[in-house]
Amino acid sequence: MVHAAAPPLAFSSTHSRRRALRDHHQGAWVPIDLLPDSIFLDIFARLPTNQLCRCARVCRRWYNLAWDPRLWRSIRLTADVLQADRALRVLTRRLCQDTPNVCLMLETVSASGCRRLTDRGLHTLAQCCPELRCLEVAGCYNISNEAVFEVVSRCPNLEHLDVSGCSKVTCISLTPEVSLKLSPLHGQQISIRYLDMTDCFALEDEGLHTIAAHCTQLTHLYLRRCVRLTDEGLRYLVIYCPAVRELSVSDCRYISDFGLREIAKLEGRLRYLSVAHCGRITDVGVRYIAKYCARLRYLNARGCEGLTDHGLEYLAKSCPKLKSLDIGKCPLVSDAGLELLALNCFHLKRLSLKSCESITGRGLQVVAANCFDLQLLNVQDCDAPLEALRFVKRHCKRCVIEHTNPAFF
Repeated sequence: MVHAAAPPLAFSSTHSRRRALRDHHQGAWVPIDLLPDSIFLDIFARLPTNQLCRCARVCRRWYNLAWDPRLWRSIRLTADVLQADRALRVLTRRLCQDTPNVCLMLETVSASGCRRLTDRGLHTLAQCCPELRCLEVAGCYNISNEAVFEVVSRCPNLEHLDVSGCSKVTCISLTPEVSLKLSPLHGQQISIRYLDMTDCFALEDEGLHTIAAHCTQLTHLYLRRCVRLTDEGLRYLVIYCPAVRELSVSDCRYISDFGLREIAKLEGRLRYLSVAHCGRITDVGVRYIAKYCARLRYLNARGCEGLTDHGLEYLAKSCPKLKSLDIGKCPLVSDAGLELLALNCFHLKRLSLKSCESITGRGLQVVAANCFDLQLLNVQDCDAPLEALRFVKRHCKRCVIEHTNPAFF
């Protein structure tokens, strides 16, 4: 993957062009050799890591250009890299040549989908990349807590962590050794602001408690399908992480109205909330959110079958800046609630009513007549007559309508 020979002396752009002109007179001219180094660097900067390494094998000039430090602020491995651990070890060793044992330029590593990535690969990053800011290892199910602990302990600037689908990860914390070394004046130990733990099925309330206590700067947290979480875990989250702006607990079946009461304590800071398919949520929980989170912009309540027109009334009157709402598969929502929403939330851009059996053309026409900025409307499996769909199209010209009416096109 990496050229084994020692790097040759760098050729200047002028020397390379002179050599190209000389080769041209000798009948061996290659037009690409006339390009200046800056153009090559711009091209190389757009290549994935594996292609960049292949370019380094073409010739001496390309070798020197391909290993320019400016190209190595990020490493992006694709799923077809079978030996991900070895790839990270070889790459970091090469990048550490100028600064022995430490790679100061590397800030982003993306290895999502590399299923053979293990704790050894993350150990390499933790040892060599103290300036790491973004790590994405989604779907790398061989990674465990110990490797994640080591990365967050040795990379104090890490802000973005995606461990979605890493089923062995149940917590985010510091290693015991680092915890003992910290003084009371150290401040917050982990700088993570963005954390995605979607499909981390083993995450429980105690693990979320530890995460919240150590990652107090969190602003974006995604816990989709963490099926063991309960309302108690959300209580810990709100206590330690008051700056959360985006939160998803979709498909967490034990989350109820009491959990939404805790989330509502985030107040005006909360902008994005997804509670899709949380079957225990009703109008009571939505009322808490509407009352205290007036700046909410996005709400996904798809599949919350306890939501009725009363819940939409609370949202309409308290969250006028709502831009995206998904209430699909909420059979108790009708035209009455939809009309209240349309008359108060003029800034709606995305609205999903999929499988809302009580919605008719009357409600859709009120939405179209008041929400001129609508860009997406999902009425699949709804009783939406052809005339109503045409009315929507006339009044919301930029709106994409997702429907199941074969007569409308």
